[in-house]
Amino acid sequence: MDYGCIARKLGHSFSGEIHSLIGGYDYRLREVPESELDSFMKKRDFLGINVTIPYKKDVIPYLDGMNDIAARIGSVNTVVNRGGRLFGYNTDYFGMKALIERMGLSLSGKTVLVLGTGGTSVTAQVLSKDLGAKTVAAVSRKPSEGSISYDSATADYSHAEVIINTTPVGMFPENYGSPIRLDCFTRLEGVVDAVFNPLRSQLVLDARSRGINAEGGLYMLVAQAVYASEIFRDVTIPKSEIERIFGEVLKMKENIALTGMPASGKSAAGRYLSQLLGRELIDTDDEIVRRTGREIPEIFEKDGEAAFRDIETEVLRDVCRRSGVIISTGGGAILRDENVAAMRQNCKVVFLDRDPDWLTPTADRPTASDKEAIRKRYAERHDRYISTADAVIEPVDGAEENAKLIIERLLG
Repeated sequence: MDYGCIARKLGHSFSGEIHSLIGGYDYRLREVPESELDSFMKKRDFLGINVTIPYKKDVIPYLDGMNDIAARIGSVNTVVNRGGRLFGYNTDYFGMKALIERMGLSLSGKTVLVLGTGGTSVTAQVLSKDLGAKTVAAVSRKPSEGSISYDSATADYSHAEVIINTTPVGMFPENYGSPIRLDCFTRLEGVVDAVFNPLRSQLVLDARSRGINAEGGLYMLVAQAVYASEIFRDVTIPKSEIERIFGEVLKMKENIALTGMPASGKSAAGRYLSQLLGRELIDTDDEIVRRTGREIPEIFEKDGEAAFRDIETEVLRDVCRRSGVIISTGGGAILRDENVAAMRQNCKVVFLDRDPDWLTPTADRPTASDKEAIRKRYAERHDRYISTADAVIEPVDGAEENAKLIIERLLG
């Protein structure tokens, strides 16, 4: 291959799409088992590669040289082949620096906790010191001379102003984990998470719920890819390209989740969105029926609403792990905080706010079987719909027109 990315597992990777947007060269993803890394690196059958978990340190013995930053960090994520000689670079350093600068987060004079002790952790530690951090502490499940335990982090470093997560905790497909609780960090100003899939990790969502400046790793991933491409091809790419490509990848990967009352037009608008955008449509009510083999009124009648909501939560958590799909949710999906959190990770949430007088009751909707029930549910839920939505659409006649309204509002 000419250019690409190697790792043990790459099912979560966005690198192929990012490099295709940078353009001008063939870029491939290649999973390399540990038993094959030696032969791959010795063969040197590539022009340039990115290297990710767990090989950022393992590739160093095969290199003929490293630049200063990679040598200081002791970790390489970009390797270029120049006439059969391999040279290593660390573009993660510049990617993380670009992300921190974009957040407007100052590390000068601050106490920084770096979660994890792998290659990206060392990058974050070196960068934090370069950006003027007063104290930098690595946090590990197995503390050693160069790191502290998570118990020590919460007990002795509750004054930390910045947390940088470099662990894979919370990464797809285990989206709903978080590496550390934030309750005790009373002076926290910023959270940087290298996890990019999901787009907003549980750690990022927890921080934002506390009013803390927090971002996931997608911008870092895009920025480091642009820097890597410059090294691969010995070219200069305008920095504005980072922002452009980031926006394109975000649009590509972010789901659109439709919320609203039963009969508000979510499913119909979702079908047209699917056609217009070329994306898969997932209707959570249909998915519940498919998984259980039972119709929803039967589940309500025989098992009760609580049992139905449990199934709905399980389905939402599963489908919201996906990327780039349309999700039509049930009318009560927004009632549970865990459902909203699942949608927040990878979705833009659109509330279809149809006037309740225009909603048609049907027997197959247990909470909206008559006009009185519809008006009551609408009044109970309206504030919740509004507060959990990224955008509110007042539907017009015609599902295709509503789909176009959503596209115009979200994608420009």
